[in-house]
Amino acid sequence: MMSAKVFQSDAPLDERRVIIRRHDGDVEMVELPWGLRPRNGGPRAVNVVRSEGRVFPTLRCLVPASEFRHKNFSFSLANGDWFYFAGIWRQATDGWPEAYAILTIEANADIAPFHDRQMAVLTRDQCMAWLDGLLPEDEILRPLPAGTFRVKHHYAPAQPMLAV
Repeated sequence: MMSAKVFQSDAPLDERRVIIRRHDGDVEMVELPWGLRPRNGGPRAVNVVRSEGRVFPTLRCLVPASEFRHKNFSFSLANGDWFYFAGIWRQATDGWPEAYAILTIEANADIAPFHDRQMAVLTRDQCMAWLDGLLPEDEILRPLPAGTFRVKHHYAPAQPMLAV
């Protein structure tokens, strides 16, 4: 049985995670670093890619997770199930390893109070449709309905007051 874990949105770009992809006709699980070399050859890696208006006909992947954290908040499915982030991967190039990035979409109603964007979440019944390109991007890379996510606030330790 596969174990999905918490995804830290502020994780280092080269953090390695298990992804699921179709490669040479087979579905496989591999561990790749997070962060793609920019297409323009820039020095900074790209860990998320805006999905709107784009098509991803090949090199799609899934990133399993049980929840994701952003700053002091964590988000998980209200039904307690684990899920996938829709992603893309690229083959290694000179000076850059095989790696992946996660696609982003407009935030759903549960996440919108905290951020205007979110990583594209797919439920387990959507995973093969994404990997195999069975639906157009604008039909599968969309916000899930309100009430899909459970939001938890993680309070930071209080800062001591300074007397002046």
